Amino acid sequence: MTRVSVVIPALNDSVMLAACLRALDRQTRPADEIIVVDNGSTDDTAAVAQARGARVVLEPVRGIFPATAAGFDAAAFDILARLDADSVPPPDWIERVVSAFETDDHLDLLSGPGDFYGSTPLVHWAAEHVYIGGYVWFVGWILGHDILFGSNLALRATAWGRLRLTVHRSMREIHDDLDLTIHVEPDMGVRFDRTLRVGVSARPFESLPGLWRRLSWAFTTLGLNQRERSLLSRRAERRRHERAAVN
Repeated sequence: MTRVSVVIPALNDSVMLAACLRALDRQTRPADEIIVVDNGSTDDTAAVAQARGARVVLEPVRGIFPATAAGFDAAAFDILARLDADSVPPPDWIERVVSAFETDDHLDLLSGPGDFYGSTPLVHWAAEHVYIGGYVWFVGWILGHDILFGSNLALRATAWGRLRLTVHRSMREIHDDLDLTIHVEPDMGVRFDRTLRVGVSARPFESLPGLWRRLSWAFTTLGLNQRERSLLSRRAERRRHERAAVN
């Protein structure tokens, strides 16, 4: 039987975390464990998590990737599902994640988009179609495989075991989902399912400083990895592996 750990990194997000945990309580297929990674909160994030039955892991090194990596390392089960504290998954989210992995032995990493809430329709549209849409197209084209979106992703524990020491897990000002996407191995199956959706807060896109921070982190993540190894060479390696598998 496939078992699922849900990992939620959080920093001073008690109100939104409570909504996320309520959504997880309503799942048609409950999580086998929920891990909230407290990344140094000064509010009642940890208390909210514990009150709803989540296991709290403390990660003092600030940053979304250090917190996410700590949660993945602490997880006990077969599938590691990842949400942000402001993610609101629909009732069948875990059920669909489990079904995807159980019906496809070659699937290692799974992701989907977000339905943005909490701002204007224009901001929601731009966040989904320009920011996320551009990310899906551009990075997918460069690497030759689907991308991962951090507010809505899952991977096999075995995949994390292979990737955990190659990604830049200790760095703060990078996007963990983009870095993880770049480090997907050529033989790993990765799928971006546009129908696997969760609610996601649009708050990072409501101000120019918030938007610029996200863009600067994207450029930093791409530049860091490009300097270490050409992104196009990663694409070429995946293509060689795909051709070898067919032959």
